[in-house]
Amino acid sequence: MPSLRAFSLFSVVVCTTIVVGLSGCGQSASAPPKRPPPMMTVAQPVKKEIVEWDAYTGRLEPIEFVEVRSRVSGYLQSIHFKEGQLVNEGDLLFVIDPRPFEATLNSARAELSQAQSQRAQSLAQMQEAQAKQRQADAQVQLTEARVKRARILRMSNAVAQDELDQREAEYVQAQADVASAQASVGLAEAAQATAAAAIEAAQASIEAAQLDLNYTRVHAPVAGRISSEYVTEGNLVSGGSATSTLLTSIASVQPIYCSFDVNEHQALKYIRLAQQGKRKSSREAKNPVFLALADEKNFPHMGHMQFVDNRFDTNTASMRVRCIFRNEDQVLVPGMFARVRLPGSAAYVGVLIPDSAIGTDQSSQYVYVVENGKAERRNVTLGPIVDGLRVIREGLTGDEQLVIEGLLLARPGMDVQTQEGEIMVIEDGLPNTYQPLPPKEWISPGLTSFTPSRETVQTTAQSADRKSEVVQ
Repeated sequence: MPSLRAFSLFSVVVCTTIVVGLSGCGQSASAPPKRPPPMMTVAQPVKKEIVEWDAYTGRLEPIEFVEVRSRVSGYLQSIHFKEGQLVNEGDLLFVIDPRPFEATLNSARAELSQAQSQRAQSLAQMQEAQAKQRQADAQVQLTEARVKRARILRMSNAVAQDELDQREAEYVQAQADVASAQASVGLAEAAQATAAAAIEAAQASIEAAQLDLNYTRVHAPVAGRISSEYVTEGNLVSGGSATSTLLTSIASVQPIYCSFDVNEHQALKYIRLAQQGKRKSSREAKNPVFLALADEKNFPHMGHMQFVDNRFDTNTASMRVRCIFRNEDQVLVPGMFARVRLPGSAAYVGVLIPDSAIGTDQSSQYVYVVENGKAERRNVTLGPIVDGLRVIREGLTGDEQLVIEGLLLARPGMDVQTQEGEIMVIEDGLPNTYQPLPPKEWISPGLTSFTPSRETVQTTAQSADRKSEVVQ
């Protein structure tokens, strides 16, 4: 009986297993449901007139930077500016004790008076010598006539030989007097020349002393923003040499330069564009340049190219170029870094797409377009970013239905469902076309004068007066 019961249980288990297996086979044999085509967002690429603006990082530089040093040595008497203020060309900055130089000037003037007196004396001597010479010449004529008369009379024994000898002696004495008078005239002329030279030397001494006295008042050589006081009142400053005491410095602020470097690849691109007539060289034309500071999103500052160097730096394989900006609001400060945009092409109609619509494999970049409900892969050649979108140089005409969302689901030739999307253009503040600036819009490197506020003038004057009183 136990064996029969075990056999019945085994039969039930086997039958159950067969039934379960047959039901599973029946389910696997049925076809799975077909998936619908993937949904993709498509949009037509943006076609618009653009300019490829090349990006650089530049450094702001002052047009004029002057280290203010004294031309004469002496004690610093007073300071006539407020540290960090704007100054105009010619503004008084420092005063060095002028008393030693005034004494030197007075001494030179005294020497001039002495030389002029000597010249007057030599002139009188000249007149006296000339008068004596005329007198001697007359005496020679008289004695010569007497000698001739005495000789004629002696031939007829009308006069004695002694009288003839006396007349001849008088004649010889008169000739000697003429020679002496001529020598006196020469001496007077030499004295007069010496006096004239002394006058010139005295006048030169006066000019030098006057210059030194003028140099005791140190004026601003250029307009700009002044630095701090490197030397305070009462200190002895040296001047007139390369190692003269540095008093302060002035950096111009309006207008201002921005310098940056261009590599060989970019420089060759500009050269080729100029040769093809697509873009004028910045050596010949004032191409526009746009600048933005670190906290500025767009590029609100417009200037133009001002200088292109004549060679590449062999250490960096780059060429230094420079642009200029008006800086009327004086927000551009020398030494700042700035983002610069320079036109790298002529204006043309370009095809723009977002970077999210671009795929990359090991050999190329590609996009997907939808034609007749099927996805089609196209290889593209990329350009720079313009208005937040990527420029497509080759591969698209701008009339396609571009896949902008769902790129990873796309496969060549597969059926897809589409929905309309939109490609957003983010304006970067740069124009879509440009022309070199005409001469009337060129920015001259000539410095601009400043009109300090009334408060600044009063503060500076009070400070200077107070410091002068302390020195005195």
